[in-house]
Amino acid sequence: METSFAVIFDMDGVICDTNPHHSLAWKSFLKKYEIDATEEEFIAHMYGKSNSYILKYFLKRDVIGEEFMQMEYEKEALFRQLYEPEVVPINGLLTFIDDLKVNGIKTGIATSAPVENLQLILSKLPLADKMQSLLSSADVLHHKPNPEVYLKSASNLGISPQRCLVFEDSHSGVSAGKAAGAKVIGVLSTYKKEELPVCDDYILNYEGLTFDKIKTLFDT
Repeated sequence: METSFAVIFDMDGVICDTNPHHSLAWKSFLKKYEIDATEEEFIAHMYGKSNSYILKYFLKRDVIGEEFMQMEYEKEALFRQLYEPEVVPINGLLTFIDDLKVNGIKTGIATSAPVENLQLILSKLPLADKMQSLLSSADVLHHKPNPEVYLKSASNLGISPQRCLVFEDSHSGVSAGKAAGAKVIGVLSTYKKEELPVCDDYILNYEGLTFDKIKTLFDT
């Protein structure tokens, strides 16, 4: 019987509140195609979605192959340019992770974002040496809500998915964590509690969150 557990973080909206900058990047990108997207459309069709889905929705056609790679790189490079001077963690995150490490908890990041975005965040925040698993969109065949990224993360961490706690902020992300069999805490940076699938708990940020508080999720 496993006595410990592991913690896996999504990135956008969970480690950093990047979504406002993703909105700016998408708006700038879509303007080239004379598409004027509303914030309501972004909430429904951008946050937590893969780039292939987003491009298909807004361009109203499949975007694949070389064209997809070029469009994705253009939009994500625009995001990195906008966000690079602004990188800050969600309140309380670094203290919470330090508390996990003091208590011997393995941690990982599992994002649907391109690896270059992950590298940007890791270059600005002291996280890389605290993570035992780092996965981006390049590491999976199937994006969230498919559980692949969380199943692979659990494997990397050497622990069963059922002994993992996932922090997620989007419908597709929460669904992926639950489908993997993990416990999920919803981070309410992007959506309200009632807009997400049912989670094991919810937080606005990490202030006051500790190892002792989350380990009770695995005591039963």
